[in-house]
Amino acid sequence: MEALIQFVENEFVAKKEFPKFSAGDTITVYYEIKEGEKTRTQFFKGVVIQRRGSGATETFTIRKMSGTIGVERIFPVNLPALQKVEVNKQGKVRRSRIFYFRELTGKKARIKEIRK
Repeated sequence: MEALIQFVENEFVAKKEFPKFSAGDTITVYYEIKEGEKTRTQFFKGVVIQRRGSGATETFTIRKMSGTIGVERIFPVNLPALQKVEVNKQGKVRRSRIFYFRELTGKKARIKEIRK
């Protein structure tokens, strides 16, 4: 049964090519929004908190600060409305899911950047 599900995912789900990113990275996601008849592109820039799942069901969560309020958004990797993903900074974190980042404020909320 599991092999059948994987076969269907591989054959019929269109894969999108995005750059490699992981938890701690700061990325910008460009996605399409439909408002009535019009469509426009909006972006969401923030820190990746987690990547979860595999194959067609893979998702990633991004957190950004909007003023003093934290906003999180979950994006499926195979979302048809996703146009592109840009990696702005690569962060150095020791965990793959950085939920502790939600409680940090001020200078503690910084993530060290990996320079290449």
